[in-house]
Amino acid sequence: MQSCAIGERLREERERFGWNQEELGQLGGVNRNSQGKYEKGERTPDASYLSAIAAAGVDVLYVVTGTRTPQPIDSFTVEETVFVQMLRSMSESDRAILGRTAQAFANVKSK
Repeated sequence: MQSCAIGERLREERERFGWNQEELGQLGGVNRNSQGKYEKGERTPDASYLSAIAAAGVDVLYVVTGTRTPQPIDSFTVEETVFVQMLRSMSESDRAILGRTAQAFANVKSK
């Protein structure tokens, strides 16, 4: 395992949820100091930590391998399904505009 890359992806996931190091550490059963060392690549998280944060929604496959866990289509809500259908019917330029708009909203929400 490349702990530096794992640490970077772990930080990405933490930020995606809007958690600080202490909050994610608590979810994983470790203190903020350990969480920081995981993210810096100074330590490698163990299976019990990874299992605990996976239960909280963290994409552990992504953290470990860099590959996102695919979401089964049947897990989409009705709203999500309709949104994907609309997205697929848009022109490429409209999809790009929508993508930038969604990114702007996501960045505002995470701050």
